[in-house]
Amino acid sequence: MRPYLLREASWKSLKTFRYDLAILPWGATEAHNYHLPYGTDCYEADAIAQEGARKAWDKGNKVVVLPCIPFGVNTGQSDIYLDINLNPSTQLIILQDIITVLERQGLKKLLILNSHGGNNFQPMLRELGLKFPSMLLFTSNWFQALDKNKYFEEGGDHADEMETSLIQYLHPELVAPLTEAGEGKEKKSVIRGIREKWAWAERKWSEVTEDTGIGNPKKSSPEKGKRYFEDVTDKVAELMEDICQARPGALYR
Repeated sequence: MRPYLLREASWKSLKTFRYDLAILPWGATEAHNYHLPYGTDCYEADAIAQEGARKAWDKGNKVVVLPCIPFGVNTGQSDIYLDINLNPSTQLIILQDIITVLERQGLKKLLILNSHGGNNFQPMLRELGLKFPSMLLFTSNWFQALDKNKYFEEGGDHADEMETSLIQYLHPELVAPLTEAGEGKEKKSVIRGIREKWAWAERKWSEVTEDTGIGNPKKSSPEKGKRYFEDVTDKVAELMEDICQARPGALYR
């Protein structure tokens, strides 16, 4: 059993042991072009949380990874078959229930490791921080931790070269041949402010992309995925370690 994974822990091992930080991987269940599985975000969240926690644990940090939440905000994909949506208000309730348990049992630090671009936990943590003032609440998007241009040739943000390379490395048996993948072409908004990224509107996914991907995956490789995975889990482990060492009232200097 790996002591930093709650799903592998036993009551005997936890009867007296106490952690300093809980990590909650949060993914989504949605189409990822023609070649990646619907569970891509969850596979990534689990793997990156687990490896980051292992690295942090090996440095003496008492971290625990909670089971991954498999559904995310997919409100812009309502017409794509079996893209499962959780509304933000539902996510807020789920988070509140989890934080209630942690706070009651004395585990005062939580990191949400987000794996889905449609999830936005910052407003929720602002609200929940007022309800649970003794808690230290953090959220991070692992896919923003590194400069992807240093690892991959093609840009994108969904079933792109980065995600494809990661799943080729982590779960090659789940990746269809890249000859079957669409090119992930994205149609741009007719609204200039949105194109310039200082205005926002939710993307209607089936109108933006024909194959549900955004970003060309054709140059992906498991070698690229392995290099990125090792580096991004180093960054995630560093974040976990920093949070473990942080103390209330001494978060700034």
